[in-house]
Amino acid sequence: MSGALQRPAVVSRVSELIGCTPLLELATTESGSRLLLKLEMFNPTGTAKIRMARQMIVDAEERGELRSGGRIIESTSGNTGLGLAVLAAERGYTFTAVVDSHAAADKLRSMKAMGAELLYVDEGDGEELATAAREELAEQLAEGQDNTVFTEQHNNPSNGVGYFPVAHELHEALDGNIDVLVGAVGTGGGLCGTARELRTLVPSFSTVGVEPKGSIAFGGPAHDYYQSGTGTPEGAEIGALVDYDLIDEGVKVGDVEAFATARAVARTGLLIGGSAGGVVYEALTRLPSLPPGSTMVALINDGGEKYLDTIFNDDWMTARDLIDPVVEREIDETLRKLRRI
Repeated sequence: MSGALQRPAVVSRVSELIGCTPLLELATTESGSRLLLKLEMFNPTGTAKIRMARQMIVDAEERGELRSGGRIIESTSGNTGLGLAVLAAERGYTFTAVVDSHAAADKLRSMKAMGAELLYVDEGDGEELATAAREELAEQLAEGQDNTVFTEQHNNPSNGVGYFPVAHELHEALDGNIDVLVGAVGTGGGLCGTARELRTLVPSFSTVGVEPKGSIAFGGPAHDYYQSGTGTPEGAEIGALVDYDLIDEGVKVGDVEAFATARAVARTGLLIGGSAGGVVYEALTRLPSLPPGSTMVALINDGGEKYLDTIFNDDWMTARDLIDPVVEREIDETLRKLRRI
C-alpha cells in the first residue's frame, strides 16, 4: 500500500495498527486472470472484525451512549469479541462477551487474557452454535442499564461502515481494476460494507457472497455446520446488514470443501481460517471461467493460527468425518496448476 492509506511509522495505540493489510496473488490462469487475497489477518487480533469493532465503539461514543467507565456487551463467536476486547482495554471500558462453545478455544482464551468477561450460554460444554441464545442474553444484560452498550453487530450500521476503508485500500492498491469481489457472509458487514463503498469508486464489478451449507441467508435446508464466525444458523435472524442488492450471487460451501481448502492453502505457506477456506474454494472454482485479464479479490477475514486444534488437527477432523483426501488432492492440484511459483 502507498499514498494516503499508509500508516505512521510509530503509533501509540493497538487500534491504530488497523488497516493497510496486504494483497497476495494466490493464483493466475494462462489467460492472465488472477486471484488476489486481501489478508485481513494482518490486522491486530488477526482478523478483519476489529475494523468494525472500532467503528461501533467510536460511533457509540460520539452518540453519547458510551462514556468513561462504561460497559460493552456483545454476542460473539470470537473475532468481533477480540476486537472489542482491544478497544475496551484501550479506552477503559468493561467488556462482557456472550459466547458459546462453538467458538475456537483460542479466541475465547485471547479475549479473557485481554480482560474480557466471558458468559457462556451453554456452560462451556458443547459444540452447537447458539447465536439466538447469545443474542437474547446480551440484550437482557444491557436492557435498562446506564452507560452500557449492546453493540449488536448483526444489526448495527456501524459494522458495515467499519469496512469502508477496505474498499479504499483495494481501489488504491489496484488502481480500480477489480472485476469480482468474493467474501464470507455472516453479519453481512464485511462483504456488503466493502461492496457498498467500492461501488462508489469502481464503475462495475460483481459480488459473490459465500456462506456455509446449513446456513439460511441464501435459502436451502438448515443444519449444523462447523465453520466458525460466519453464516446464519437455524433459529437466528438474518441481520439487517445482509443487503441482497449488493450481493450479485450467493453460494454455499460445505465444511469439507472449506476446511480442505484451508489445509491445502496451508501447504503453500499461508494459514487461513475455515470460513476463509470456503471463500477461496469458491474463488478457485470461478477463476478459470473469468474473462482474460480479470482480477478477482477474495476477502480473507482471519488466519488459521486460531484453528490449529480443529481444522488443522487430523484427530479432530476425523472424529467429525470432515476429512476427504480426494477433495484435498484436487485442491492441491488446482493450486499447483494456478500458482506461478
